[in-house]
Formats: sequence, C-alpha cells, structure tokens
Amino acid sequence: MKRQAVSLVSLLGLLLVAESAMAQTVHVRADVPFNFSVGSKTYPAGAYSVKTISDRDVKVLLLHAEDGKNSMPIISNATENLTPADKTKLVFSRYGNQYFLSQVWLNGATRGHQLPKSNREKEVAKTMARNLATEQVEVVASIQ
Repeated sequence: MKRQAVSLVSLLGLLLVAESAMAQTVHVRADVPFNFSVGSKTYPAGAYSVKTISDRDVKVLLLHAEDGKNSMPIISNATENLTPADKTKLVFSRYGNQYFLSQVWLNGATRGHQLPKSNREKEVAKTMARNLATEQVEVVASIQ
C-alpha cells in the first residue's frame, strides 16, 4: 500500500512538471529584416513582439508590431525537438523572396510553437517546389 502511494505521488509530480512545461508562456521581441506573411496578411520589416494570450491546448499568440500599426492573433500548435533550442528565435519558411512565420522558440526549450501553413503559403510552396527548395531562416529574438 505504501509503495502504491509513493508511485501515485511520483506520477502526480511528473504530471505537474509536464503541465507546467506545456503552460510555458512566450513573450519575445525580434527585429525582422524582411517583409513576411502570417495567414493571408503580409507585414513589413520591423520590430515585432510575440506573446501568449491563451494557454489552452491550442495556444493563441499575439503578433504585434512595435510601431503599433499591425497586430494579429495567431493560432499555434505545439512542436517538439529532442535538442533544446540554442537561442530564442522566430523561424520563417522562405520560398524565393517570400517569407512565412512558421515557428517560435525559447532558448533552452524542447517545446516550441508551430504555426499552421496558410492556404497562401501552401500555394506558394507548391508553385516554388518545382523551382526552388524551401529554406528555414532564423531571426534571433530576445525574451521580454
């Protein structure tokens, strides 16, 4: 009986640790040196912040231009990597000269945020697949 109680307490502890890791909030800032798209909207190069505004199963992030002109909620899914992120960063998928925000990572985290591909990105990717390979471009961000 005592052994079962210890096992139960250990299991609950692991679940709490896992839940706190999944509930990790994001608030980062980055200077993006190129125009980029999220969903069907294109944003100009500039300083942006990304922060968590909903902490449910599907996280909602808020992309906000620091000049105050652009702001957009973004639905993201969890993504995992066996190796912790080597820096806090925004990751963009590049097709030719078009960039799409695809991931947000915090330094040291093995769980990040993956943005689903928009219809526009899928169309561009399909068109460009015949001519150019997709490239991942990282922009270093700072934690706010």
